[in-house]
Amino acid sequence: MRQLIYTYLILGIIFVCSSCSDKQYQTLFQQKSAIADSSSQKTIANAPVNEYHIKPQDILQVRNLQSMKYIVDDAPVNATSPSGNAGQGQTFQVEEDGTVTLPVIGHIQVVGLTRSEAQKLVEDTYRKNLLVNPIIDLKIINLKVTILGEIRAQGNYPLVKDKTTLIELIGEAGGLTEKANEKSVKIIRGSEKNPVVIEIDLGNIRSISDAKTILQSGDIVYIAQNKRAARGDNLQNFSTIFQPILILFNTVLILYTLIHK
Repeated sequence: MRQLIYTYLILGIIFVCSSCSDKQYQTLFQQKSAIADSSSQKTIANAPVNEYHIKPQDILQVRNLQSMKYIVDDAPVNATSPSGNAGQGQTFQVEEDGTVTLPVIGHIQVVGLTRSEAQKLVEDTYRKNLLVNPIIDLKIINLKVTILGEIRAQGNYPLVKDKTTLIELIGEAGGLTEKANEKSVKIIRGSEKNPVVIEIDLGNIRSISDAKTILQSGDIVYIAQNKRAARGDNLQNFSTIFQPILILFNTVLILYTLIHK
């Protein structure tokens, strides 16, 4: 009887110790039913990457690299300007009618243009109406992607330059954790009604040059756990469920032994 009691006590201690760590992540974005048929998904995934076109409510950062007289942040930061932009140019929100209002030259239609097209339009307009050989720098500063899962720093990250890649985003977020499944990195892209899941194998060197890894505004990047980490979590779940039962059983055995001494 004592040997049996000791055996259960040892098993109880093992289960208690194995459940000391906290589970950090869960598997997200599991595709339980087909989001799109395989042919249409393949077509979208392999389609060439299109440049972003400006939309209403976008926030443009505009500055004249040649002159400090116009379009510079020498005035107080306005309401739409994010913190930390001092000295980098004023920000201007695109209105619902598709125009943006800039100093002196007024309203300019920019919706539907790419960043480079809008930059050229603003530069040409200032050259025609006000400045001599202006050098305009224009950025769309509200574009962002979300990265979740087995990454050092989850969160939202701005797309600060054209054609930001998945590798660059992972580097900015501190890299993958030791639990990450680098062979199955998912990019969820598209509208809420018609999302497309693009799976990237970072274990393949060709993924570096894969056009699908060029991120688009609104993308969600999810990095799942590898099989080893998932097995560890399953064991932890098992121990969490049976730990109270083992403790109760051990207590009963101890009381039984003390009573029958």
